[in-house]
Amino acid sequence: MNRGKNLLMAGLATAVSALFLTVGGPAGPAQAAPAGTRAVDCDGWVHHNNPDHGIAGCRNNTGRTITFRAEVVCGRAPDVSGQWVTLAPGRYGESSGVCAFYSSGVGRVGWTIQ
Repeated sequence: MNRGKNLLMAGLATAVSALFLTVGGPAGPAQAAPAGTRAVDCDGWVHHNNPDHGIAGCRNNTGRTITFRAEVVCGRAPDVSGQWVTLAPGRYGESSGVCAFYSSGVGRVGWTIQ
């Protein structure tokens, strides 16, 4: 009985972990970063008070200036791109976009790096 309960709990833990990885997965880059920008650390999220507002934040860990922008996927409305943000080496910045009022909210937030 105890072994069966442990197997059930292990399976449940695996399922919960997979669910969190799936939920966190859509915040990945919208497009592959150009060569030499792998040290740029970015993350995307939805504003906690406005489900139509997507934000991408990046830290430039390279030795050169980079430019990036948020790419927000909007349900039932056209996707939007945020403003271009230029980051010097070692700096952090955010770009954001807001979906139209008739969208079903942000489905994913990614970014494009130049």
